Amino acid sequence: MGVLNVTPDSFSDGGRWQATEAAVAHGIHLVEQGADLVDVGGESTRPGAQRVSEAEELRRVVPVVAQLRERGVPVSVDTMRASVAAAAVEAGAEMVNDVSGGLADPDMAETVARARVPYIAMHWRGHSAQMDAAAQYRDVVTEVVQHLHQRVEQLCAEGLSRDQIIVDPGFGFAKDASHNWALLAGLGRVVALGHRVLVGTSRKRFLGRLPRVRTELAAADRDPATAATSLLCAQAGVWAVRVHDVPSTAQALGVWDRAQRG
Repeated sequence: MGVLNVTPDSFSDGGRWQATEAAVAHGIHLVEQGADLVDVGGESTRPGAQRVSEAEELRRVVPVVAQLRERGVPVSVDTMRASVAAAAVEAGAEMVNDVSGGLADPDMAETVARARVPYIAMHWRGHSAQMDAAAQYRDVVTEVVQHLHQRVEQLCAEGLSRDQIIVDPGFGFAKDASHNWALLAGLGRVVALGHRVLVGTSRKRFLGRLPRVRTELAAADRDPATAATSLLCAQAGVWAVRVHDVPSTAQALGVWDRAQRG
């Protein structure tokens, strides 16, 4: 899954693809580089980010989704708003990626159930402006797995089918570096829930400080580390990874696939 942020303030590439024409061109390029799906988002969820209005999110997202679909690009929409999800699906999006797992908008479950598209529900403890304060766990893997199980049950009770739901452990969302590393090591327990799993570690803060690397890495320099996490995800049985730089992960996964086949 290639990341397409149609925002001015995303942590890694905010502003680069804000114009519709630039966003569409980049989405096409992501597919040419090896992405199977382009995830279009109009609201930054970086730590500390403030929410944008519904109207602004719609203005950013819907034209990009529509034009990408006209060009045959498979699209998911990254949103916490049911209204944006509905408009994006109407414009051609074939999947909804909700970092709140349906907790930010009480109408989301009904909207996705009615649309009958796959739905990604992430582990979430609150909006970006407050989430760092919620990074407190006794056992992060156990608590994330329990939360995701509970969200799936609730979403099914609200009308979604189990085969619609994809879960995401939420790397970097209300989690510090130690939590992220523990979660990466425990991915097998998330996969064991029995649902497809999406992982998004791309360029996140915890990859900025690594053993054997003497300086802290800027966001744009974390693509090799992201590719390494993509390999770990493949080994754990993860369904998909969400990345900013498609070639590095595509190459890493290509090596893994070829080695698996001997």
